[in-house]
Amino acid sequence: MSTADTGEGGDGESIRVWLVERTYGDDELNIVILVYADETGERYFRKERALTSFTDERETPVSQVVPAGELGRTDESDRDRYAAEADRMAAAHDPDDTV
Repeated sequence: MSTADTGEGGDGESIRVWLVERTYGDDELNIVILVYADETGERYFRKERALTSFTDERETPVSQVVPAGELGRTDESDRDRYAAEADRMAAAHDPDDTV
């Protein structure tokens, strides 16, 4: 499975990223932090989602296609872990699956 879903080149490039980490915010108890990374582990996308209640049952997409300009560079200490998890998610799920 390819990590890049390319638009028309240049600024139109988009990258498929996979869910690699889901944590609760330290400062805010009702915030879930979702981290998506490409299969190389070199680039990531962070998304925060507010929980409306403890019974919040919204599903989380296992992957997203994100404009390349919105991706950050992963710290070297996290790259291997993110790459392994993105690869595992890509192998186990279709891009449109949710968890």
